[in-house]
Amino acid sequence: MKNLVAITNKSLAFFIICLLAFLVLCVSWQVISRYVLGAPSTETDELARYLFMWVAMIGAVYTTGQRRHLAIDLLIMKLTGVKKSIIGLIIQAAIISFSSIVLLYGGSLLVSSTLGNGQITPALGWQMGYIYLCLPISGILMIFYAMVDVISILQHFSGQPPVVSESH
Repeated sequence: MKNLVAITNKSLAFFIICLLAFLVLCVSWQVISRYVLGAPSTETDELARYLFMWVAMIGAVYTTGQRRHLAIDLLIMKLTGVKKSIIGLIIQAAIISFSSIVLLYGGSLLVSSTLGNGQITPALGWQMGYIYLCLPISGILMIFYAMVDVISILQHFSGQPPVVSESH
């Protein structure tokens, strides 16, 4: 399990870095073409929007996996023992529920409906369903990280050594 989490972390980090670098190149070209050449590139403008969407969704997965997501942890910091484990399980259940319903199920419906009706992007001519794939992919990965956390909490609760370290 530790190896799978480590490989997933490194793969996501590499993927996000590549997406972000390409996003910066697109935006830089957009600025140069608009203000220096006087002819804005519509393709890079549209591509930058879609890349930003992918960076945001996959970045949210990565920060969730690293336990660096935005959280108000005042309550959980004050708790210890069984109470802390129970709250941790409730939090992971909420993450799994949201990821399952909104990202995985809702995202899959969005992908299938946009692929089914043939909706394409205006400038690039790409199928919109492929753009929206970041939703179910991020849902699957968030569920994966939440399940790893659930297993770690349960193992800690039962006195066994955790599956992965506290910070993944």
